[in-house]
Amino acid sequence: MAAKKTSKRKNPVRKSPKDFKPSKGDLQDAPGRATKILAGLKKAYPGARCALDYKNPLELLIATILSAQCTDVRVNIVTRDLFRKYRTAADYAGAAGEELEADIKSTGFYRNKARSIKAACTEIDQTYGGRVPDSMDKLVNLAGVGRKTANVILGNAYDTPGIVTDTHVIRLSRLMGLSGQTDPIKLEFDLMDIIPKKDWTLFSHMMIAHGRTVCIARKPDCEHCPIQAYCCYGQKNLQK
Repeated sequence: MAAKKTSKRKNPVRKSPKDFKPSKGDLQDAPGRATKILAGLKKAYPGARCALDYKNPLELLIATILSAQCTDVRVNIVTRDLFRKYRTAADYAGAAGEELEADIKSTGFYRNKARSIKAACTEIDQTYGGRVPDSMDKLVNLAGVGRKTANVILGNAYDTPGIVTDTHVIRLSRLMGLSGQTDPIKLEFDLMDIIPKKDWTLFSHMMIAHGRTVCIARKPDCEHCPIQAYCCYGQKNLQK
């Protein structure tokens, strides 16, 4: 008689971070969980700030446009020389397209970025007297500026609270069960409902810092996560 095969006990299947979606119950509990997550992030990242180097709203605008599909480290390298060469909105507006493209080439998508910078700075120079506007409505009408970029400028240059829904914030909000939205604008409004307004800008910085250092996209380090106890992904998929 053939020996009976013994089946090996399989470990529970863990969903990958990419496939995880919060349940309806998770989303119903989001407001209370958000309070605990916010407190935990404040303890873990007390010095969280914008990673882009800038000295004024115009420099932050340029740096944020350049940061699309590019690391903040690379942008800061490029802007060291760029900000010495171009001082005002009129400088960018009057720059030769090919020259500006060469100046920012290493940030990627440099042709589109150069066009956006020139167009936005022309508008700033001609319509706003060279000053970057300080309202969402006016900012989003500038070339290359959406709500995410506008919130970066408002929150950091003008001290007007805003939630920046970059890729880290979108990904972590889903894993934590704060929202099921993947659309940046819909997510922004979801988070605005559960995060105190005074913390909107800081919350964005802390989420980005957490996404870069602990909650890595390919493999979140839940074992060392300071807010694992409040994270839906960590609780449901990584605890025994």
